[in-house]
Amino acid sequence: MRKMDSFNAKHRYILCYVQDNALKNIVMDLDRLRSLVAVSDAGAITEAANRLGLTQPALTRRIQQIEEEFGVELFSRSRKGARLTELGVLVEQEARLLIDRYDSLKAEVASLQSVEGGTVRIGGGATAVSFVLPDAIAHFQRDFPGVHFHVKEASSAEIANDVSTGRLELGLVTLPVRTADLEVRPLVDDQIVLIAARDNPIALSDTVGVELLDGQNFVGFEGGSAIRQIVDSSLRESGIEINVVMELRSIPAILRMVSTTGSLAFVSKLGVQDQALVRQIDVAGLTITRRLGLVWRKSLQKSRGLSPAAERFARRLANT
Repeated sequence: MRKMDSFNAKHRYILCYVQDNALKNIVMDLDRLRSLVAVSDAGAITEAANRLGLTQPALTRRIQQIEEEFGVELFSRSRKGARLTELGVLVEQEARLLIDRYDSLKAEVASLQSVEGGTVRIGGGATAVSFVLPDAIAHFQRDFPGVHFHVKEASSAEIANDVSTGRLELGLVTLPVRTADLEVRPLVDDQIVLIAARDNPIALSDTVGVELLDGQNFVGFEGGSAIRQIVDSSLRESGIEINVVMELRSIPAILRMVSTTGSLAFVSKLGVQDQALVRQIDVAGLTITRRLGLVWRKSLQKSRGLSPAAERFARRLANT
């Protein structure tokens, strides 16, 4: 029991030491930590020295310095090579974490400093391309004027597929997405509102009952689009059946059609701000919302990553 208590005490000591003191001295100790990991991987000091481009005595001295620092033997040495002791395994595991954290931090700092040019390939639906991305891109280009943007407008499903296959780096889409190989970061909840021409009798009231929509002519988004599915589902749940007389992709085109044909429409609230052509009307008993999110390929985290410009732009979007 005392032996186990002693082992646990040493265990706690090693972890605390690595997590606290080694973090403070990480730059100074990094070569020693890499040396320890190299010996562990190679299983022999001679082989590890060759991999590191060091002489055997130089590498042996580094290992001795680490052992002196911790006050414990980290390797058991024999003619067959060098094997980690039980306490050596603990130190080696923490050493790998510290090396990974340092390398990741160094790479991140370098990438953020190198946002001087390049192209950000991003796509989104009608709302994202018309009302979210323009301001975001304008603000970004004021800080990084050398960055160019390739922007594609399409359905959320198509954009998600383009990101999944690598044709786009980033996508701003309606959630959820069905592609499993994408990382998803929710950004904003978007309210979908009813609009009518200002001279439409329905627009004379600030609020109408949901039953008033039954049988009305509507300009809708394309069939199969994420926003169309959300609107149709919400209306079915309310027992309302509308007459879709036209399907369009562009929000400006929908606004124009509503203002001239007398039809109604459901669009993002972002699209009707400061609009002189149409009027937003509240619908009692009906609330339609969707969540917009940013997506990128999971595999990018394990390989080259997003381009520096795309990484920085994604951070900007997430913080707006």
